[in-house]
Amino acid sequence: MSIDPRAALSALTTALEEHLIAASARRGEEDPIVEATFLGIIDAFEVYEEALFDAFDEVTPLVIYGEDEAGFDDDDSGEALDDDLDPIDG
Repeated sequence: MSIDPRAALSALTTALEEHLIAASARRGEEDPIVEATFLGIIDAFEVYEEALFDAFDEVTPLVIYGEDEAGFDDDDSGEALDDDLDPIDG
């Protein structure tokens, strides 16, 4: 049974909104609500990507990075590496 891409997109949008709300009310660096909504975005995106592929044989240009691939300096400053900021040729 495949999921309707529109329903999956709606769930992804909701997950993003929930993360925004949690981030704006953050209670410390490792707020469990923010972390849960962060993971919720990942889950919702994966469902959307699969639904989009199943329905239309299409994917998004987005990629979910793991902790080791996040593109941040080793010093955890939160600043992206210059190599990760290449503009998209259009």
